[in-house]
Amino acid sequence: MFKRPNFPENPKPAGLRNKLVKELKAKGISSPAVLDAIAHVPRHLFFPSDFENFAYRDAAFPIGNGQTISQPYTVAFQSQLLQIFPGQKVLEIGTGSGYQAAVLSTMGAEVHSIELIKALVISANKVLKILDIPMKTYVGDGTLGLPSQKPFDAIIVTAGAPSVPETLIKQLKINGRLVIPVGDEQNIQKMYRITRTSLTETKTEVFGDFKFVPLLGENGWTMNS
Repeated sequence: MFKRPNFPENPKPAGLRNKLVKELKAKGISSPAVLDAIAHVPRHLFFPSDFENFAYRDAAFPIGNGQTISQPYTVAFQSQLLQIFPGQKVLEIGTGSGYQAAVLSTMGAEVHSIELIKALVISANKVLKILDIPMKTYVGDGTLGLPSQKPFDAIIVTAGAPSVPETLIKQLKINGRLVIPVGDEQNIQKMYRITRTSLTETKTEVFGDFKFVPLLGENGWTMNS
């Protein structure tokens, strides 16, 4: 039976997280599992210590290497679209700071996370170890998925793609969900949820506008695009 991790607590961040949860509820986030995870994962630990005061604002923040830690609303929105249950196997493409993966793991998912930039994986692993979050990270081209660990109940992509990589759909279980932002590299992307309904068919749903850093890799944007 899934048991949520017991994170080290500090009254001030706990109060700020509860305030953030109220903001997310007001913006339409309704999943109890998502809101509970946001209320418990200490987001400030994924920030450089000099900038921890920014951690509980509903805004993205740079984490180096041209990457950002996503806005809490975006993390919550994507997590809600995944519709995961404890014990389900999830692939995250774009580890970044590790915060999104921590939220999914706190929801009970078995998380595998792949990141192109090795320095980010090293940094994320340090925080995930402190929090004793049981997940696996990999360095590599996430646009190719993670064939060695397929199939997945859900795949989440945390960077903007030019199109939906077919290889990711093929790594889903039947009825598995892929949540991915798709659109122009420099402008706004639409959030897609693609459900694999059979070996050859999918159902596509399109949601609101978001802005992500570009997804780099063989099936994404190139460094010079």
